[in-house]
Amino acid sequence: MVSEHVPQPAAQVLVASNRGPVSYTLREDGSLDAKRGGGGLVSGLSAVDDKTWVCAALGDGDREAVRRGVAEPGVRMLDIDADVHADAYNGIANSVLWFVHHLLYQTPVEPVFDAEFRRQWASFETYNRAFAEALAEEAGEGAAVLVQDYHLALVPGMLRELRPDLRIGHFSHTPWAPVDYFRILPDDIAAQLLHGVLGADRAAFLTRRWADAFIGCCTEILGGTGHTRIGVHGLGADADFLRRRAHEADVDERMAALREQVGPDRKTIVRVDRTELSKNIVRGLHAYRALLDGRPEWRGRVVHIAFAYPSRQDLAVYREYTAEVQRVADTINEAYGTADWTPVVLHVKDDFARSLAAYRLADVALVNPIRDGMNLVAKEVPVVSDHGCALVLSREAGAYEELGTDAITVNPYDVSATADALHEALTMADDERAARTKRLAAAGTALPPQQWFLDQLEALRQG
Repeated sequence: MVSEHVPQPAAQVLVASNRGPVSYTLREDGSLDAKRGGGGLVSGLSAVDDKTWVCAALGDGDREAVRRGVAEPGVRMLDIDADVHADAYNGIANSVLWFVHHLLYQTPVEPVFDAEFRRQWASFETYNRAFAEALAEEAGEGAAVLVQDYHLALVPGMLRELRPDLRIGHFSHTPWAPVDYFRILPDDIAAQLLHGVLGADRAAFLTRRWADAFIGCCTEILGGTGHTRIGVHGLGADADFLRRRAHEADVDERMAALREQVGPDRKTIVRVDRTELSKNIVRGLHAYRALLDGRPEWRGRVVHIAFAYPSRQDLAVYREYTAEVQRVADTINEAYGTADWTPVVLHVKDDFARSLAAYRLADVALVNPIRDGMNLVAKEVPVVSDHGCALVLSREAGAYEELGTDAITVNPYDVSATADALHEALTMADDERAARTKRLAAAGTALPPQQWFLDQLEALRQG
């Protein structure tokens, strides 16, 4: 199942996550091309020099790298059987656990926990066990192990049985479902997941709300959290990196192109998301249409820059959602567009430099998820916006705990109220917008990635 591995010197700090800091692609000539990843975890871990990162081989290039013994220093990639990984990752993690924690099920017809679910759950157990065994091999005596996210919820409990000497932490990057919704899961599976996380010395979350939901599930289903301590670490944006990166030449080029698409003397409403069901992009577009319907004075004077980058396109429901985003944007442009005004500028190809350009141009940032563990876009836009931006923010985003005071808050299901919020944001006085942006940026960068990780490590070691 997992390829042979030559042990390295025992590590004192270990991290486990489905996706690692590097990925490999196989070139036509048979050579391997390594690409470094980004994101908060990669940035945060740069704060620790002597560490081992255990991750899964996600594609053919990764698996070939493992077979050839190609590896970055400090990275152990697991060549888990591709079918097992697909069952665990797409079948359980992304199609069950993600849906439970983000409250996404259409409950009259789904979920259906049948024999196929049980087969996939067995793969999820196998996948988690591969991580637990690798961590047990790599860890030095009394090492600190930080397990990341819902994909690896069973790892702490499994690792505890193998290596009771370790300090084990688990961090949830998603929301945690309230107990009534969590109990959609089969009773034994719900208990197994909770016991898995409670194998950790410390279980941590992005907000107090998600931590309290986890405690509520443990209390009602298991009778409590046992000896596991619960923590909260609200991951923030990396201000220094964002400000530097946002003023590089490729971003300036993208800004010029976007300005041409927007046209002169027009306001911009910006959103940057993956086409993830929880991000609520379709209702955001409906709210923009309601703004143009109900307040015709904005026609020709505002452009909605919407970046909806493909996500999980191997799942049919995500392909359908992406198509619906495109359809609604096209409908708005057909209904309201003129020769010199395109109401919605939609881009679906991932481009980080273009995202930063949109951040800088934003008069209004629209962040309206149905439910989100944090949402770093809400924290990033105020940091790099050139002239200050008003933030329209869903109360169901984790970021609401820190940013709600200076954002215009919306119920993500209420399209009419979101349209009113967009109008309020577009008409906000310049001095108020500047003052709010300054406070939003300060709150959004209070715990940058490196400090976020070091705080968890310190709390875990203190015991």
